[in-house]
Amino acid sequence: MPRLRRYRVFLIFAFIVIALLYHVSKNTQWERFQMAEHGTTGAHSHHKPKPETGHDSSHSHDAAGPDHQVDKPRPAPPKPNLPPPKQHTTTAPASAETSIKIPKLKSTDEAHKGAYGLPKPATTKSRKPPFVDGAFETPSVPIKKPGHGTGHHDDEKPLGETLYADWPPKQTDTSPAATPSAIHWRKPYEYYPIPEEKLIMLPTGRPKSIPKVQFDFSPESPAAKEKRQARLIKIKAEAKKAWTGYRTYAWGHDEVRPVSKGPHDPFCGWAATLVDALDTLWIMGMKKEFEEALEAVKEIDFSTTPYRNDIPVFETIIRYLGGLVGAYDVSGEKYKVLLDKAEELAEILMSVFDTPNRMPVLYYQWRPQDNEVPKRASASSGVAELGSMGMEFTRLAQLTGKNKYYDAIARITDALEELQTREGGTAIPGVFPQNLDASGCNQTAAAERRREREEEARLREEEERRVDEEIRRREEEEDRAAAAAPGHQHRDAEGLKTEGLAFEVRGEDGSAAHGGLAKRFEMSAFRPSPPGMMDDDCIPQPLKAPGYGSDSYSMGGSQDSAYEYFPKQYVLLGGLEPKYRSMHLKTVEGVKNYLLFRPQAKGDPDVLFSAKAFSPDGTDKALTYEYEVTHLTCFLGGMFGLGGKIFDKPEDVEIGKRLAAGCAWAYEVMPTGIMPEYAQILPCDSAVHCHFNETQWGLKVDPYMTDRERQMEEYEKNMAKWREDVVEAKRKNALAEAEEKRRAEEEERAKEEESRRPMNATTPETSPSHAGHDLKEKDNVPVGTLLERRGVIQEGDARGEYRGAAKAAEEKARSVEGALDFNAVPPRNEVWQRPLGQSFIPPEPVKPLTHKEYLDSQKLYPGFTTITDRRYILRPEAIESVWYMYRITGDPIWQDRGWKMWQAVIRATQTEIGHSAIFDVTTNEKHPAETDSMESFWLAETLKYFYLLFEEPDVISLDEWVLNTEAHPFRRPK
Repeated sequence: MPRLRRYRVFLIFAFIVIALLYHVSKNTQWERFQMAEHGTTGAHSHHKPKPETGHDSSHSHDAAGPDHQVDKPRPAPPKPNLPPPKQHTTTAPASAETSIKIPKLKSTDEAHKGAYGLPKPATTKSRKPPFVDGAFETPSVPIKKPGHGTGHHDDEKPLGETLYADWPPKQTDTSPAATPSAIHWRKPYEYYPIPEEKLIMLPTGRPKSIPKVQFDFSPESPAAKEKRQARLIKIKAEAKKAWTGYRTYAWGHDEVRPVSKGPHDPFCGWAATLVDALDTLWIMGMKKEFEEALEAVKEIDFSTTPYRNDIPVFETIIRYLGGLVGAYDVSGEKYKVLLDKAEELAEILMSVFDTPNRMPVLYYQWRPQDNEVPKRASASSGVAELGSMGMEFTRLAQLTGKNKYYDAIARITDALEELQTREGGTAIPGVFPQNLDASGCNQTAAAERRREREEEARLREEEERRVDEEIRRREEEEDRAAAAAPGHQHRDAEGLKTEGLAFEVRGEDGSAAHGGLAKRFEMSAFRPSPPGMMDDDCIPQPLKAPGYGSDSYSMGGSQDSAYEYFPKQYVLLGGLEPKYRSMHLKTVEGVKNYLLFRPQAKGDPDVLFSAKAFSPDGTDKALTYEYEVTHLTCFLGGMFGLGGKIFDKPEDVEIGKRLAAGCAWAYEVMPTGIMPEYAQILPCDSAVHCHFNETQWGLKVDPYMTDRERQMEEYEKNMAKWREDVVEAKRKNALAEAEEKRRAEEEERAKEEESRRPMNATTPETSPSHAGHDLKEKDNVPVGTLLERRGVIQEGDARGEYRGAAKAAEEKARSVEGALDFNAVPPRNEVWQRPLGQSFIPPEPVKPLTHKEYLDSQKLYPGFTTITDRRYILRPEAIESVWYMYRITGDPIWQDRGWKMWQAVIRATQTEIGHSAIFDVTTNEKHPAETDSMESFWLAETLKYFYLLFEEPDVISLDEWVLNTEAHPFRRPK
């Protein structure tokens, strides 16, 4: 029995060990899975692209897209022609409004069918790159199997088994698509909810009468109609080409690469081009393509993405949410799925407003593990990102009747209005700095409060040390007195007696220590601790400039669409919210008084641009300027024209004309016919009297013009000296060459004479007895004399030939022809090697650029001072303002300007499958270098504006529709 009990213990121990090993192995696999899910395998590092600052996003937008892309593992490419994923329902967390549909969670197989949930068009047999970009880099030169190549059809094998069949080498797939399940967004706990009774409600009542915006067009002539329709057909053909390229090579992805024919996912991989282009397809009558795209929209899963850890809120709202709502409106509200998907996305995006001051987080960490803590808005938030959410959430609130969507953006508007009206709130009245502190925390005051607390704690500690010293002194006196007292008993040092908070200890001398020590213990045990850093030190504050560096004010990137939304929101709300009118009028007054300028350029164009101002002290007392010409600022003409009509300001309409004409002029004067992304230009001193001053422009472009003239004078002197040196060197070299030639000929004759003599014949000079004499004679007598004595040549032959050759060489070197023959001079950078005896020919002095040559090298149209960014990335802002001016004024000159812009853009950007951004608009090349990028706004905006410029005026009439910053039409209230 004892042995049996012992074995029983061993069995139990073994069972425990086996169970522990099993759980450890499971945890290890889970950790690997978690590492793969979060991209911590070492292959890719998570990099948040930029803090929540104003950014040049890709419309107001300076491409938040690629600039904000996170390097995460990409899933392998989807197989084509998969059936639509089955819908699996899960119990979603309870929401504030039970009628909101929480996005349905999908299994991995469902989530990754098609391109993240999107089915491949069944009729397409085209090739796709082997991997979604990011998992593996697509080779610049495709590796082709025999008979297979990028962009060609293959009827023998299914798609995905032909192109790059053996690339890359087999390896373990750690992408999110290969994991047991994808991570999904979950509705987080709401830390700062707004009670239903405190929501800001949509304005109600009968819409106000707003002045007519669009020109009252009269019937056109048959010739004008034929011309217009011919242009319309060409524009639609290019739109079909771009859509087909996307559908064929990047279906379900954000963008297509129009040169390399592959997908690109700079956002969240939710098919940005597809969603962004929905209303364009409808407007252009491409109903079949619209219906096909609609089926794909149903399968988009907004609750997860393998491409980013954060959601770029601004880009997602204007492209996705705006695209869904706009398509729902423009299609006559017939497709409820569009509104349902818009609500799904909006429910996720509402979490960004859960901050103490309800200012939004602009890059939303959507993963559950990153989304369960309280959040604050950034202390450096871009104005465009903060102010360009209103139209999308307002229209969604109107369509759904849910005021929480309007409440979210109304609070932002209130904060912007407070800043705009605050005394000294901004350096330029009515205009905001590029970035704002939206955190709601006065960090300076909080830091001062922390310093005060630290000082209080320091003083308290000093006082405690003083008290402790006094207690210790008294205890020592008590110990000495107790030791001297009669009947004192000694105890060892380990004898410790405690009773409650009183205790006794013997010192080395055997004295008792109690009382005071116990008192000190009581003091320390019950002393309240000072407030720590866990306390919330935030001191509330409204929106303000960040407070560091120089604030910039402009109508360009990171600021533009915030101002664009003021008049549009007024219209969308039927004029029932007057604050948008007052905010718009304050903005245009600030722009007119501080930013508008007329350029000084060749031809004296009567146009306007808007500058960028810098304020070092937060006031308008020391403003400095950049007189910029940027593509993003070109929206301003349309904004001035629209606001001028809505608020009955004819002066603003005229300003809008000149602003739109300025961007059209900037297109015309560039070699490609397209304006650059960013340039600077010489301003006029007066907007009325302005004539181009070429000298002033030259000095601005080339501040070293005077130095270049001095350098040219020195260069001419150096060149004259150099020519003399070359002539002299050539003369000496000619003499040396003649001498060398003579010696060579003498040696040749001597050898020939020697060969004629009999083998046994000897002469006194060559006999052994005369060897020393001969050597001595050679050392002291010229070679020619020796040859004469030997009888090899006659004296006249040798000396005469030498003197003749030397004289001819010297004459040639001194001649004009010889002196100017510089072809024999080696290049400046070549190593100078010459035969012995040759004179050194100095290198030619480096010629400095003349002032004119320097100006020509800059490739600047007279008036432009710099072109910092020469790209054209298919932007819409210029043609946007041209379209507004045509619809507002009815003047056909705007159609002609737009057509010139169209021809230039298509000529420079077209590719085999679509259209690509280009690197340099100042090149004279027939085909400019391409960036291999076609952002979603090409179909959503640029092509749409070009099309609407030549469409019937009642299509998207400005009296019935208002367009968001991504050109998505929202129906105005009647």
